[in-house]
Amino acid sequence: MKAIVYEKYGSPDVIQLQDVEKPAPKDDEVLIKIYAASVNAYDWHFLTADIFLIRLMGGGLLKPKNTRLGADIAGRVEAVGRNIEQFQPGDEVFGDIGHGGFAEYVCAPESKLALKPANLSFDEAAAVPMAALTALQGLRDEGKIQPGQKVLINGAAGGVGTFAVQIAKAFGAEVTAVCSTRNLEQARELGADHIIDYTQENFTQSGRQYDLIFAANGYHPLAAYKRALTPKGMYIMAGGKPAQIFEAMLLGNWLSEKNGRKLGGVAAHIDQKDLLTLKKMLEAGKIVPVIDKRYPLSETPEALRYLGAGHARGKVVITIV
Repeated sequence: MKAIVYEKYGSPDVIQLQDVEKPAPKDDEVLIKIYAASVNAYDWHFLTADIFLIRLMGGGLLKPKNTRLGADIAGRVEAVGRNIEQFQPGDEVFGDIGHGGFAEYVCAPESKLALKPANLSFDEAAAVPMAALTALQGLRDEGKIQPGQKVLINGAAGGVGTFAVQIAKAFGAEVTAVCSTRNLEQARELGADHIIDYTQENFTQSGRQYDLIFAANGYHPLAAYKRALTPKGMYIMAGGKPAQIFEAMLLGNWLSEKNGRKLGGVAAHIDQKDLLTLKKMLEAGKIVPVIDKRYPLSETPEALRYLGAGHARGKVVITIV
């Protein structure tokens, strides 16, 4: 079968499309024929090791331990291990498998998968898992979002941001989306109540305050974010440049107030119950995936290069079948 492989950290130039052995499922695994995958900042970080912690947290110090990329997938179950109870051959599934999704086939534990939403294509389903899980877990679990709150989404046009706008609206919040001029209409279509063009206005200097700020992208110093929070408001960092991520990790707790403003972050974790929550929201039309571009498997380097440039509008999808 064909699969994307990388043997060393670097730019998308180090990626190769290779013939590799088709996997066979272990007792606790499902074999999936992949129809589509999607690209995440997660893949970029594991490719480039631009965040040094990637090397220390199991990625491999000098070279990647796992030479395969691709977390988000959608496809059809081809075979199941003897201990699998939830799925059977022929089932259409989607999920976040961590690594190995940029390939024609992959094996994964059933806990990382759910049945594909009936109203979504494989391309659309592959665009969902990691980005939507990040938005859901960041807003609901870390941000404790409540109906009627004033919620600002910084970086509202990207993969995580487009889901965050919709999920915040689904929770009954009053949503302000921050994006560039070319993405204003997209933010309106996703349901944002207010829209700020960051090329024209710095929301941290406007004097307006928010109960919850969810930063999917777009840099401001933590002190500026804190200034834009209500007295008991919360800032959640969900992505951005390495410097922004490190700042939130190192200084967030220190700048938080014991009984007031809180500053923290979210790293999505695969949770089958949350995948099922997203499936229900997708089938009910409460959220929809936004796809910017599609690339064939052979052009995965170009897809990653486009994502790495930082201007994708929604998700970038790899079509495999």
